[in-house]
Amino acid sequence: MLRDSARIQEEDAAYEQRKRYRSRDHVPGPLYTEDDARHVAKLFEPQPMHDWQDIVPGVRLRFLHAGHILGAAISELELQDQGQIRRVVFTGDLGRRHQPVLMDPETIERCDVLICESTYANRQHPDTSNVSAELQRIICRAAEVGGRVIIPAFSLGRTQMLAYLLNELRNRDQLCRVPVFIDSPLATRLTDVHRLHTADMDSDVQTSLQQDDDVFSFPGLTYVRTQDESMALNRTPGPMVIIAAGGMCENGRIVHHLKHALDDERNTVMIIGFQAEHTLGRRLVERRPEVSIFGRRIPLRARVEVVNGLSAHADADDFRWWFGALQRRGGTGETYIVHGEAEAARALADIAADCSDELPVIPQYGQSFVIE
Repeated sequence: MLRDSARIQEEDAAYEQRKRYRSRDHVPGPLYTEDDARHVAKLFEPQPMHDWQDIVPGVRLRFLHAGHILGAAISELELQDQGQIRRVVFTGDLGRRHQPVLMDPETIERCDVLICESTYANRQHPDTSNVSAELQRIICRAAEVGGRVIIPAFSLGRTQMLAYLLNELRNRDQLCRVPVFIDSPLATRLTDVHRLHTADMDSDVQTSLQQDDDVFSFPGLTYVRTQDESMALNRTPGPMVIIAAGGMCENGRIVHHLKHALDDERNTVMIIGFQAEHTLGRRLVERRPEVSIFGRRIPLRARVEVVNGLSAHADADDFRWWFGALQRRGGTGETYIVHGEAEAARALADIAADCSDELPVIPQYGQSFVIE
């Protein structure tokens, strides 16, 4: 992921350099390069969940499952100074309960300082169990009319969840017999990583593995690696499902598939995640009469289906559950609410108030705080 992020930054910087070639404007370079990513990767030291690790004298660290993506962790720091121990917890991105594939986020013991994300603290996600039924309905409806289903999905997390859910439907003989293609080299590599770490997945995956040795594949599912294979999909007739990056339709192979699919009313675009303003994905959700792709105006005749339920961030109910468990274990001294828009941060501050000794703080840009 780090190398892929670096590659995108380098490409963006090169594009800006070409665009401003005759201008005297300064063009900032990438924050880091692929070479930087390769070098820093050598410094990574994998650590098991739950085990305390000494960082320096008087400071130790352990990780708990955050349930956001595979390997995501809540960080617990213990700081010892003059005989006193202070516990500082950083949630990072906190996941949801009862999500496919992932373990539920773990709860924590009392801490002195808590720094917690708040992305969807003011929202209620639909039940995840509805997603499988929606997948079945949308795919079968498109197959009946000879259309294809195009699903934009992030390479990490969403793509693996979709592969798992489709595999479960196929094992129950509830999936229409249409070919499914996952068109993302990065997603393919990340799925291989998931296969190596099934022991870190939830109990449903463990049960499935007793009868199915690969929960991310099934007959009829193809992982597309090369650009030529990707381009060939748009010349292939008949119904099919194409899952491709990127998730907001701004870049990646998904853009090419949309260019070929949007003007056909038999096709369906299935949106499974948040689409930010000013993105192609948002314009599809808004069902604009036409959209611009590669400078061409393309009429939007395809169906657009929005299927919620696969969000990787905790919602209001998840936060109430998580903070309720923390309150039963003694609560927290100070709470800082981060990583959320103003309304979401305020909603989480209200939820967290009952288990925090001090009123929760929503830091503003440029503020700093001293932990005593």
